[in-house]
Amino acid sequence: MEGAARVLEERGLDGYTTNAVAERAGVSIGSVYQYFPGKDALTAALVARETALLIEAVRAAPSAATPEDGFRRIVQACVAHQMARPRLALLLDREESRLQLADTLGSVAGDLTTALLALLALLALLGAGLPAEPETAAGDLFALVRGMVDAAGERGERDGEALERRVLRAVHGYLGLPQAVA
Repeated sequence: MEGAARVLEERGLDGYTTNAVAERAGVSIGSVYQYFPGKDALTAALVARETALLIEAVRAAPSAATPEDGFRRIVQACVAHQMARPRLALLLDREESRLQLADTLGSVAGDLTTALLALLALLALLGAGLPAEPETAAGDLFALVRGMVDAAGERGERDGEALERRVLRAVHGYLGLPQAVA
């Protein structure tokens, strides 16, 4: 898997072949095909591997001390996912769309939406008010965070802290919360 990630980062989509992955991993092409029927299956497994840490962090967000801290954790996890290996994240985003990996995308979206709904409910319990349609608000927040983080990745941004601050300002603004202290 790491060989596949490195080939994709170093050679891009044009140089990302099962032969190149096998060479980078130091195994025979037959060994690659023993585990993956083709490049697309290898890519799907790589997407799942790369999103696992993001999903774990998102699932933990509702247990934060405050809803605001929970939103911060989600934003930090999304930014960290994008910034840890920016070229890989960008190329895998493109491949997710091309391969229509509904299971992986659905899992991330579902987990993120569940976490956002839990945080919105916590805000309501604390008297901050719950949006009239929490599911719509959670979907909007998901789109806002993903859109800003993905766009930053496409522009080649590398300052994760600045991106976190911008995304948190947008989240807080959407929810009508006081702006987070930088």
